[in-house]
Amino acid sequence: MTAALALAGYALLVGAVAPYALARARWAHRAPRLAVLVWYGLMATFTVTVALALYHVALREEHVHDGLVGLLTACGLFPVAFGPASHTAADPAALLPPALVVLLPAGWFLRTVWRTRRAQRRHLDLLAVLGRPSSEYDAVIVDHDTPAVYCLPGRSRRVVVTRGAIRALSREQLQAVLAHERAHIAGRHHLCHAVAEAFERTFPRLPLARHAREQTALLLEMTADDRALRHHSRETLAAAMYEVAAGQTPRAAFGAGGSSAAVRLCRLLTPEAEPHRATRLGIAAGSLGVMLLPLLIACGPVMG
Repeated sequence: MTAALALAGYALLVGAVAPYALARARWAHRAPRLAVLVWYGLMATFTVTVALALYHVALREEHVHDGLVGLLTACGLFPVAFGPASHTAADPAALLPPALVVLLPAGWFLRTVWRTRRAQRRHLDLLAVLGRPSSEYDAVIVDHDTPAVYCLPGRSRRVVVTRGAIRALSREQLQAVLAHERAHIAGRHHLCHAVAEAFERTFPRLPLARHAREQTALLLEMTADDRALRHHSRETLAAAMYEVAAGQTPRAAFGAGGSSAAVRLCRLLTPEAEPHRATRLGIAAGSLGVMLLPLLIACGPVMG
């Protein structure tokens, strides 16, 4: 039971304390891709920790190591010949709580992806009537006065530009915004959003879930900004973002403006250097340690 309490305490630390610290970390906006991975690491760590704690409580094993190996054996992830004899036929009732902790986020993820694709199909049908494909911009042009640029990711990917955006932006500014949108498509950021949304739906009152959804959305926008900056200046992208900031985007789409535009504009106009490579390696190593610690607790021979 000691290990179960340790795992529960660790889950509380990861789910309620760590997100506040990471949300305030200054390095996150300087290395958004790394920060996104750290957020996903925390979500995975919380899920695994809760699953291990529930499994241990259900079986009340003498040693947690047996419980962990038994869980892996019962799930077909550990050879039966090497697993403990007491777990070769684990009680299904004992497996149900930890299995739900793992399967519920997966189910919400699939549902989110399905709903997103359905919304995209409806919008694509609308674009087929109202939009006009443009080979010049490799995008769909919509006759609307409000400057807006957004993309529909997925299999039937599209970048959409309004007439208002074409009039408001210079050619270089428009190319910068288009590069931002194509970065969303290339990075499959819609799937990243779906993971965070599924985690929040599984644990709706958890601080980690709320912060992860909000922060990953912002960090993915910053990641797309950085991709666009490979070929365009900060001033050009910032000016373009300012022009399209008020543009509305449909559900399941990524817009170049949006609610995060003010924070991103500040980041573009007052740039800070990326963290040193040693710092990034240290953050990555620390995140890996955070993910491995619950497994070490579960395998600890002294915690019975």
